[in-house]
Amino acid sequence: MFVAVSRSTVANEMTAETKDAFAHRPHLVDRAPGFVRMDIISPLDNPDEIVLLTYWNNKNSFKAWHRGHTFRESHRWIQKGLKLVPKSTNLSYFEFIGS
Repeated sequence: MFVAVSRSTVANEMTAETKDAFAHRPHLVDRAPGFVRMDIISPLDNPDEIVLLTYWNNKNSFKAWHRGHTFRESHRWIQKGLKLVPKSTNLSYFEFIGS
């Protein structure tokens, strides 16, 4: 299994709205071929940081989603005015070993 981890930090005191938007996301990714699940977490010592962990059958499934129109469409629900800390967004890839 393949895991993509995306980290971003909210810059303009819209953390609560951002977390609420993720809690009520449209779940478009859930229908993507190869998608397994998504976890959305935030570190207790940095509550403005949002971490998305998406689990996929393989890297190609993730890449197809990330390049597709549904990926762009899924970001339309992000609230207007959201600002991220410059250079805080990071995307990392992992091999899932087990739980």
